[in-house]
Amino acid sequence: MRIQLKGDAICTLFLVVALCTMIYSQLGHTSIREEKMNSRKKPAATSRIFHVPAVLQKRLNTEATAAKSRSISEVKRASVEIQETSVTMMATLTHSAFDFKHYLQDKDNRKFELLVNQPKKCRTNPGGPFLLIAIKSLVEDFDRREVVRKTWGREGPVNGMQVQRVFLLGIPKNKTSLPTWETLVRQESQMYRDVLLWGFQDTFFNLTLKEIHFLNWAEKFCSNAKFIFKGDADVFVNVENIINFLEKRDPSEDLFVGDIIYNAHPIRVRKSKYYIPESMYGLAMYPAYAGGGGFVLSSSTMKKLSQACEEVELFPIDDVFLGMCLQRINLKPIMHEGFKTFGITKPSAAPHLQTFDPCFYKDLMVVHSLKVAEIWLMWNLLHNPRLSCTQKKHVRKAFQWQIRPKRHAKGYPV
Repeated sequence: MRIQLKGDAICTLFLVVALCTMIYSQLGHTSIREEKMNSRKKPAATSRIFHVPAVLQKRLNTEATAAKSRSISEVKRASVEIQETSVTMMATLTHSAFDFKHYLQDKDNRKFELLVNQPKKCRTNPGGPFLLIAIKSLVEDFDRREVVRKTWGREGPVNGMQVQRVFLLGIPKNKTSLPTWETLVRQESQMYRDVLLWGFQDTFFNLTLKEIHFLNWAEKFCSNAKFIFKGDADVFVNVENIINFLEKRDPSEDLFVGDIIYNAHPIRVRKSKYYIPESMYGLAMYPAYAGGGGFVLSSSTMKKLSQACEEVELFPIDDVFLGMCLQRINLKPIMHEGFKTFGITKPSAAPHLQTFDPCFYKDLMVVHSLKVAEIWLMWNLLHNPRLSCTQKKHVRKAFQWQIRPKRHAKGYPV
């Protein structure tokens, strides 16, 4: 009886071992197949998705080499800092959403090559354009540029005044998101003759570079423009109203008009998009500046600002930087209620009204944060001869930062 039990136990053990061996072997084959499938899906690191011109490739290679050498030196400096600095100081650097240390090291690099130019933009008409429209845009936002071209950004006579247009672009940060970006820019430039492309990365904190490069271009190639409107591609602009406002103005006199922001405090919260450490800007308040959605300046002011931008230290928020340049030339910007760079808010007395109403836009100049379809729709609604606005729609007055009272540590007002 004992011999039979031992035999059964040995047989059972043998079967268990065989089953485990089969399962392990099956899992091994599965992992090998998965690795092969993954290797097929991933493109080789050295494969080229699109062709880069020789001049641009040379620049990118140079920047990559410089970045590599900088990263090595930064690692060495960081190791020294870890030994010499406290943990709280290191936390201040690492928790920031933006590498201010790297920005401060490279902030004096403000000369970048103009890769796509339109040197004859302001020479097509004798005397130059009355209004030059300059729109900040990203390479990948082709649909936004198209709707601007077909609506409020049209070139040609408006109310008897000549209007010209340019789009301001930088090199896309993520080139793989739009592999055909170079071909797109080349075709746009040939078809519309309205694209300006510089050799810096198009990032939020490089908008200041876009500001100074455009002013330099305007002074060099478009100094005969009487006035300039500069804004974003997601705004709706009533160009007719702007021209009516400018017709009685002298372009040889200083003028800077927009949605002016007063008493704005630097954001000290590290998670904020607009965070600025106290070591970079120690004052408690920014100078007055215009909301970047859109503003108008005269030819005289454009030339003075171009010079001032060469003298003022670069600042990563372009709107504030331009306010610093205005302060440099001792020019106070003018607030105009027609510029709504924070959008339209419903009047508190009439919450039932729809803010997407052409009668709201009829007397305005600039309204920010509209989608592509909304820009196209609003343009067509406003230019409908049957449009009737029997009751004037009022909107809230211009935006202004509220000055909050200082508080003790426990939260009581001072």
